[in-house]
Amino acid sequence: MSLGRTGVTVSRLILGCAPLAGLFAPVEAGAAAATLAAAWDSGVRAFDTAPHYGAGLSEERLGSFLADKVRPACVVSTKVGRLLVPTDDDVEGVEGFFGAARRSRVYDYSRDGVRRSLEQSCARMGLDRVDVALIHDPDEHWDIAINEAYPALEELRSEGVVAAIGVGMNQTTMIERFVAETDIDCVLTAGHYSLLDSSAGDSLFPACVAAGVAVLAAGVYQSGILANPRPGAMFNYRVAPPEITARVSQIARVCAAHAVPLPAAALHYVVANPAVTAVVIGARSAGEADDNARHLNTIVPPELFDELAALGLVAPLTGAAPD
Repeated sequence: MSLGRTGVTVSRLILGCAPLAGLFAPVEAGAAAATLAAAWDSGVRAFDTAPHYGAGLSEERLGSFLADKVRPACVVSTKVGRLLVPTDDDVEGVEGFFGAARRSRVYDYSRDGVRRSLEQSCARMGLDRVDVALIHDPDEHWDIAINEAYPALEELRSEGVVAAIGVGMNQTTMIERFVAETDIDCVLTAGHYSLLDSSAGDSLFPACVAAGVAVLAAGVYQSGILANPRPGAMFNYRVAPPEITARVSQIARVCAAHAVPLPAAALHYVVANPAVTAVVIGARSAGEADDNARHLNTIVPPELFDELAALGLVAPLTGAAPD
């Protein structure tokens, strides 16, 4: 699938590399390497990371894995907006990451900060360039993000340091502003287009289609509850409240009646939207990476989503998936 007008081509499934850096729980280096290998073997050729993930640990582990891969064969996406500095503070569990590198995160959306961020990311990954650079979580930093971070990425794109630029956030309103006011190539929206929350489909997706901006949909499992609705499952980075757990249980029963695994339904609901170029799904083990690929290849009858919508459990599907 092509990212807008850039010529950058991504696999339909992009491996989200936050879990590899200890999101919610530590992940050993060997397990991270096995996860990346399993994703690669399943056909994944696009990887999304960020300095924020494990304070650089995600980028380091991804870079180690890609060291012996032919570079044009894969696409690497990282993010700008947080610089990493060494610290003597206890970093265990900070911002949800365990086993992270001993570094602290400093928000910096300035022109110089963006350039330094990409330089540091490339150094951690052992790369001379990245394919995609996204402004990461500028929720409270609109002015400097639009006036400095975005122009800096435009410069880097024109210099060939990156091929595609965009924004990645856990909201939709500010992303829509970027789509309307800039010449970005893609957006990554997390947690706002899924079986449980289809709000990105209301106005963001139509705006992206009209502007020729590619959509990368992340958080399709809503932090885990749609992949494994066990007791204590996570929803939007927190333990799921009872009403969400009950709703997921109802959705799971309908899926079971159609002989469709819940995570397969969650994944196919997202890829069925014609605005979605690719989905970003994390994995913390080789088994989870294999599961993601299997769910993508599962046949899910449209009638399943019709029934879920008729029961008021999900929003009706919009359009059909592109060929």
